[in-house]
Amino acid sequence: MLVLGELANSGAKRYTALRRRLDGVSEKMLTQTLRALERDGLVRRTVHPEIPPRVEYELTELGVTLRGPLLALTDWSMCHMDEVLEARAAYDQGKDAAAHESTG
Repeated sequence: MLVLGELANSGAKRYTALRRRLDGVSEKMLTQTLRALERDGLVRRTVHPEIPPRVEYELTELGVTLRGPLLALTDWSMCHMDEVLEARAAYDQGKDAAAHESTG
């Protein structure tokens, strides 16, 4: 979703630009994700005949149809982020307490 969202927001991007924008995503995971999205027909990979070769990724027509659903998910995330963070904290606190009880 991160790759699709970035390409939906900014248009065609080079691999290195995507990598910079998606902080925390490993090179291996980004490469695998781009290949899978290309295979699914959602992303187009264009190699420009230059030296060194310039490779860009962009959404295909099919990929563009995901803009609406991605925007809805982004909006949902923004509206509910506090609740998600609270749920994470409660979950982590419960796990910490259970681990402490089992060792104590």
